[in-house]
Amino acid sequence: MGRLFGTDGVRGVANADLTAELALGLSVAAAHVLAEAGTFEGHRPTAVVGRDPRASGEFLEAAVVAGLASAGVDVLRVGVLPTPAVAYLTGALGADLGVMLSASHNAMPDNGVKFFARGGHKLADELEDRIETVYEQHRTGEPWARPTGAGVGRVTDYAEGFDRYVAHLIAVLPNRLDGLKVVLDEAHGAASRVSPEAFARAGAEVITIGADPDGLNINDGCGSTHLDLLKAAVVEHGADLGIAHDGDADRCLAVDATGAEVDGDQILAVLALAMREAGQLRKDTVVGTVMSNLGFKIAMEREGIRLVQTAVGDRYVLESMKAEGFALGGEQSGHVIVLDHATTGDGTLTGLMLAARVAATGRTLAELAGVMQRLPQLLINVPDVDKSRVGTSPELAAAVAEAERELGSTGRVLLRQSGTEPLVRVMVEASDIDQARAVAERLADVVKSALG
Repeated sequence: MGRLFGTDGVRGVANADLTAELALGLSVAAAHVLAEAGTFEGHRPTAVVGRDPRASGEFLEAAVVAGLASAGVDVLRVGVLPTPAVAYLTGALGADLGVMLSASHNAMPDNGVKFFARGGHKLADELEDRIETVYEQHRTGEPWARPTGAGVGRVTDYAEGFDRYVAHLIAVLPNRLDGLKVVLDEAHGAASRVSPEAFARAGAEVITIGADPDGLNINDGCGSTHLDLLKAAVVEHGADLGIAHDGDADRCLAVDATGAEVDGDQILAVLALAMREAGQLRKDTVVGTVMSNLGFKIAMEREGIRLVQTAVGDRYVLESMKAEGFALGGEQSGHVIVLDHATTGDGTLTGLMLAARVAATGRTLAELAGVMQRLPQLLINVPDVDKSRVGTSPELAAAVAEAERELGSTGRVLLRQSGTEPLVRVMVEASDIDQARAVAERLADVVKSALG
């Protein structure tokens, strides 16, 4: 059996790759791995279960709840809420584990199962491997102790989760949003009720688009992966800014009053300066990834803020933050983690904090985001090559060295192996887009000849 867990839970086409049987079996296994300590401590283990609005989430939620209850875990079913809400409630309610059913920004036919450990934290690889091992043991017929009678788990709808999460968001804001007009694109996803409610309670005038989920329209031409509707709405309504989420609202991208995009790097830059000013940016450090725009790094160096870069993936950003005690980190894609207030990327919290900075300073989002100049970044995928030799080919190393000499201090080259496909990603940044394209295409040709 290949590894079930990917970079963010178990994901696939619902009812084809991700079946009810798989969801149930994984939940039983997760209960044994994540809740057994709770059982030994003499209390009944508890799980928080939430989902995004996908139609398939209805039957997958039923399977997950059945699996957990059959393993003796009491279930608090919170319904449609963002991934970060499930993570927050898992910690706030002292639950032994949390389960979120979502495929994030993926198209509607996909779905996923994501587990959180105590405290609302994402699972380490070792825990995921243990869950897979137990799942496979049960799947192949190894018996497990099934509780009966009063030992089976009880299932309760926890409607209070909505208000408790919104109250948490409002409580951590540094200031109110009175006087701001904000357009919110909810991607017909999990934050369609939460985000407008939070912004309105914080004092903003709220206009919503993409906030009518029907189970089939999630991420369909809207949200953080399709910003054109938001850009047009911000300009049309004369709004101060726009905020876009993805299907499970763990990410946030923004649009300024002119309709220009503000990406995750720019959001991090704005929040880093705000948090340093408030004395909250521990060690004057922000965490990004190797894909962070060079303009972000230049801006942080100029402002006296250190940038720590990790492998691509918000889980690696979070690992670095927890290991070193950093307060802020994120990705260009809009996964922003404010570790004092969230255990994972939280798109609604990020949007609220960005809007709060606009309100507090009286400056436009365009002015605030102007702290960094986003350098042109070109990415070319080179398929059907031996990606394992990307770091050992002398011909490729020479070509990269030549490109780096040509680009100097205002450019950058990054070659990455795909984690799932036989391809190499060639990324080039430069102060001029034409130069970036020329260098990237030249390197892509060398990758083909050297590794093909």
